[in-house]
Amino acid sequence: MKKTFIMGVAAAGLVLSTLMSPSLAASALVENAKNNCIVGEQADGYMGVVTGADASADLRREIRDINQQRKAVYANLAKRNGVTVEVTAALTAEKLMNQATRGQCIRDASGVWIKR
Repeated sequence: MKKTFIMGVAAAGLVLSTLMSPSLAASALVENAKNNCIVGEQADGYMGVVTGADASADLRREIRDINQQRKAVYANLAKRNGVTVEVTAALTAEKLMNQATRGQCIRDASGVWIKR
């Protein structure tokens, strides 16, 4: 189990570097929405729309696209490292949530949105 966890942490680092690449970088629309607590990082490794927030169809489409790209990256890294997609996603989520800046929202494992 410890070996799996260590491999998972390494995978999370790879996922973060992949997610930060220019091809997967969030658009200005998404960044603005994050900064205004309309969307945020979730404990499952995916982005979500904050409960009660007014998210446009374009923004929802971009979030859906980002999450599809993340899922593919998580699956690839999970397979390469012998861990589950969920482990890879959760470890990455922890890092992404820790990077949230003041005014951004994150959704914890219990499903509660928290404004930083």
